[in-house]
Amino acid sequence: MVSRHNTHRCIGVFLSSLLVLVTDAFADEPPVDIGRRLELFVDTYLIDGMQGAAELRLHHPVRREVAIVHDAPWEGNGGGYHTVFQDDEVYRMYYHAWQTPLSGGQTHPLYIAYAESPDGIHWVKPNLGLVEFNGTRANNIVLAEINGGECHDFAPFKDTNPGVAPGEEYKAIGLGRNPHGLYAFKSSDAIHWTLCNGSAPVMTGHPFDTQNITFWDPTIGKYRAYIRDFENGCRGIMTATSDDYLHWSEREWLEFPDAPTEQLYTNQVKPYYRAAHILIGFPSRYVDRGWTPATRALPSLDLREERARTSERYGTAVTDALFMTSRDGRTFHRWDEAFIRPGLRTRHNWAYGDNYIAWHVVETASADDDSPRELSLYATESYFTGDSSRLRRYTMRIDGFASVFAPLGGGEMTTKPLIFSGDRLTLNFSTSAGGGIRVEIQDAAGNPVPGYALDACDEIFGDALECAVQWRGNADIAPLAGQPVRLRFALKDADVFALRFAGSITSEK
Repeated sequence: MVSRHNTHRCIGVFLSSLLVLVTDAFADEPPVDIGRRLELFVDTYLIDGMQGAAELRLHHPVRREVAIVHDAPWEGNGGGYHTVFQDDEVYRMYYHAWQTPLSGGQTHPLYIAYAESPDGIHWVKPNLGLVEFNGTRANNIVLAEINGGECHDFAPFKDTNPGVAPGEEYKAIGLGRNPHGLYAFKSSDAIHWTLCNGSAPVMTGHPFDTQNITFWDPTIGKYRAYIRDFENGCRGIMTATSDDYLHWSEREWLEFPDAPTEQLYTNQVKPYYRAAHILIGFPSRYVDRGWTPATRALPSLDLREERARTSERYGTAVTDALFMTSRDGRTFHRWDEAFIRPGLRTRHNWAYGDNYIAWHVVETASADDDSPRELSLYATESYFTGDSSRLRRYTMRIDGFASVFAPLGGGEMTTKPLIFSGDRLTLNFSTSAGGGIRVEIQDAAGNPVPGYALDACDEIFGDALECAVQWRGNADIAPLAGQPVRLRFALKDADVFALRFAGSITSEK
């Protein structure tokens, strides 16, 4: 018979052996080579561990002005599926324009409309003269049909493929129903569009009933697509890749480890413009609890009940916006909490179709005194509530989607082993007046590197998009470039949004 003492001893030996194996496995894990690229703390990719009250937390954009109202006769209460991007000196916007009476039935076909802006803040609807509506071409309709049938969605982008053919500098994908499928378009000026692939769909076999997305991904040197399908009755997202924008790989489901199964209406995935190796998405979450007391307590019950006469979900479903990121294009870290909540407001934000974020973020000037430039996002409002709908602008700091945070009581975060190039470490950070940040550089085993220990670090406080860390007045870390190091952050009432190992100030100017 084995004694209890020997049993505990055997368990202890086993656990010790297991710990050694786990430690050896981590020791054998190759360091992450980040060179000089910008790394955002939107996931745990660089994080090895956190201590104290440190945590990874999501931030939320600030509600600003209404950017554009879809109130022209060819627009209406169903304005949506917006695409926004900056194209040199102009910001371009595309969206579907339609009017659906609350009792059901469209009053005009669904069109694709266009707007533009010099700054991403003030928008105009130019008279394009392309499509006749009610006897005149004085409108901003950019596309009236796809292959002889009604449009459903249309998502253009500027093709940054180094091998893009002349005259195809802009591309787009859109759902057409003649026959049903995704159709590819090309353009030389982002206004006049021509069907590709002999006017045949480039993708079939899926519902595609959302804003389907395509773009050039410089990280893999291919085009990516993100489309709608259903899995066991649940709205989901599939992805595919292509070398030529016409022939697409077999579609694969996105994976969301540790995230609950939810109905995702749009996806809004695109490489982040400052760090193209990170794909950022703003999917719309679709929730339908039916006619509960809380549903009836939402704003504008009369409109909700009127919409429900066409389809019950038009009255009971609500939507908000989520945030997700990926390093490989298929496996996404998706935050459970809303990125944009409908909010304590009126009928403009609690309908099915509200809070859909446009594809994608753009950089704009800040209206706040001498503040640096910021990110602008745009989200739908007033969906299915009358004769018009609108798009509201939101803002947030550059790179400010999420951060490593610790309260005033303090917390620490240590990175995985990293290899970098450059000669200084810069942070995008924010603290309170009483808060601060210190950084220690360690070797791969976790030992402080002489001269870069925590007690040698000059505490950082304030708020900046890029600030160099110093150790007793010295920011030079060139001697450590090319060898594995860890970063240990000690935080109090502080956020670190991003880091970058940069070159010298002199060489970058």
